Amino acid sequence: MTASTALLPAVVRPAVEDRHWLSSDHCAGPVLDLLDTLGWAIVDTPEANVHATSPDGRVYVGWLPEDPTAWKRNIVWQIRVQPAEGDPWVQEFGHHTPSEGVAGFIAALVAHSSR
Repeated sequence: MTASTALLPAVVRPAVEDRHWLSSDHCAGPVLDLLDTLGWAIVDTPEANVHATSPDGRVYVGWLPEDPTAWKRNIVWQIRVQPAEGDPWVQEFGHHTPSEGVAGFIAALVAHSSR
């Protein structure tokens, strides 16, 4: 089977300068800035880990760069959700996930929960 090139989707290639976030410097800034803007309670520990809780207490976000248990499992971000209805769930991201991606996940979660 052959398809006309007119029927195939166009390939979109962003310019290289648009992809700077793909190689994150592993800082928590984008996520912590978002959580601060959203009014979440943010606490950092002497070990340099950061814990945040949503205003309604249903979502926890942990940045765990110095947590030995997290590193053994190859994670640095942990998000725990306790929905008003349904079962609680956890999403974790490893150190290769750019914090901009984690911030996007959290922004989508917050947008979905506010509907």
